[in-house]
Amino acid sequence: MAQQRALPQSKETLLQSYNKRLKDDIKSIMDNFTEIIKTAKIEDETQVSRATQGEQDNYEMHVRAGESLMKLVSDLKQFLILNDFPSVNEAIDQRNQQLRALQEECDRKLITLRDEVSIDLYELEEEYYSSRYK
Repeated sequence: MAQQRALPQSKETLLQSYNKRLKDDIKSIMDNFTEIIKTAKIEDETQVSRATQGEQDNYEMHVRAGESLMKLVSDLKQFLILNDFPSVNEAIDQRNQQLRALQEECDRKLITLRDEVSIDLYELEEEYYSSRYK
């Protein structure tokens, strides 16, 4: 996989879209954290209810941004699973080569075993037919 494969235009566009979504989601989370910190500062007692409401709103925005990131991760996983045929094919080819090597080794062992059994059987038959006790 050392070589760089050229992606079709639609895949390239999709990857750029994912990259933009990622940057937007991270910016949204940063903005939400900034707002949470701003609302955490209470200057007087009448500001408590307003600060509480603002904090709740900011937490909700943070949760939405987190959900958006989770959706992006899910989309990226789906993209990788559906469009990574070369690595899947490479894994299949490697496994195929391993199994062929194993098959050849088993075939060699079976041929050796067949030859040994054949020699032993021939010797036993000679002994039997040349015996006076048959």
